[in-house]
Amino acid sequence: MSQIRRVAILFAGGPAPAANAVISSAAFALLQAGIEVIGIKHGYSKLIDFDPSKPLQEGQDFIRFTLESLEFMRTEAGIRIGTARSNPGKGVTRPEDLRDPEKSAPLKRVVAALRSLEVDALFSIGGDDTLKTANKLKMYQDTLPASETRMPVIHLPKTIDNDYSGIDFTFGYFSAAEVLAEEIRNLNRDAAAGQAYFLCEAMGRSAGWLAYGAAIAGDACMVLSVEDIVGPFRSTEMISLADGSTKERIVMNLDVVLEKMVDMMIAREAIGRNYGVMVIAEGLAEYLPYSKIEGVARDEHGHLAIANVDIGKFMARQLADAYKARTGKSRKINGLQMGYESRCCVPTAFDVMLGSQIGVGGYRALIEEKLNGVMVSVGGQFEVSFVPFDTLVDPKTLVTKVRFIDTSSDFHRLARLLEQSH
Repeated sequence: MSQIRRVAILFAGGPAPAANAVISSAAFALLQAGIEVIGIKHGYSKLIDFDPSKPLQEGQDFIRFTLESLEFMRTEAGIRIGTARSNPGKGVTRPEDLRDPEKSAPLKRVVAALRSLEVDALFSIGGDDTLKTANKLKMYQDTLPASETRMPVIHLPKTIDNDYSGIDFTFGYFSAAEVLAEEIRNLNRDAAAGQAYFLCEAMGRSAGWLAYGAAIAGDACMVLSVEDIVGPFRSTEMISLADGSTKERIVMNLDVVLEKMVDMMIAREAIGRNYGVMVIAEGLAEYLPYSKIEGVARDEHGHLAIANVDIGKFMARQLADAYKARTGKSRKINGLQMGYESRCCVPTAFDVMLGSQIGVGGYRALIEEKLNGVMVSVGGQFEVSFVPFDTLVDPKTLVTKVRFIDTSSDFHRLARLLEQSH
């Protein structure tokens, strides 16, 4: 660890505001300590197919950071080094796979690529899937002969979904929530003018933090996410698998969900509000009947391509029909997707501070604490702590633990108390 001379910084997965605050703060702290810093361009996409006969090219595959290049970077929108969803750990689903030459080959190529750049340590920035990859890179190196030098891996948590275990809030969450909240506020005015409704689909595959935050801050009249699919809102169905067997699958009880939405619309009409904005988390697409999502593509991590489902428009059509069947009246309900416009926005002051502390936390973990296989966490009054990978990742399945909104929490209750439900 005392021989660390060059560190690589890599960003993977979906964008998030304050990405550059994290990258530049980490780079600045390292450069100040006399350590060289390179930024790997576009996630693992340049490393996963590394061929030693074709060296990585500066400018095309990576960049060198200097103090001059970091000027004004912390508050920039976007991601200076880009991102991608390439997944070198895709074939590794259990610890035993790390010793399988074929399944671990992409991880081997990533390590070789970084070694070709004389990198001594890696800062991985990304969401739960990128955390899984960081853990697999660390575990893969643990399988190598004792004579081989280990490359420490430090993970810096990122997601606008805010569904990370081990940290109170993730950088970019509040910036993204503010952008979507402003959009909801504008839509509210539009809805009031036309006596209509908007049903907005917000990002949030696994949990509803972004949908709830945007809805509360934007003054939406209702918000629903995956955590709400319990009790009467939850049902099951049997589906046939390719091998001829069947499997029970949890689905949303669509009729009951629509009934709750219609109840809210009727309650608002009783006080003269014939309009509103409802927000649903995109992750509800996973709870649609299988017939609605069968054949939809999945990404490198096996996730449903939710944008192709367009659940906002689907639910809007269903709700318009349910409202007319219940009341005999028609009400225009517009379904729309929102979220991409929030991912690379100019970060809020809070996210710049949080991102900066996370970036500096990477330096502290690696250089001051000489750690390996930890995630940087920030809580309280921006206090830094370090969480070992093995407390965040299931040791048998190598899957990360998602943090859902606790439906008994005060945060969840806040949204319920702001609804006009009866």
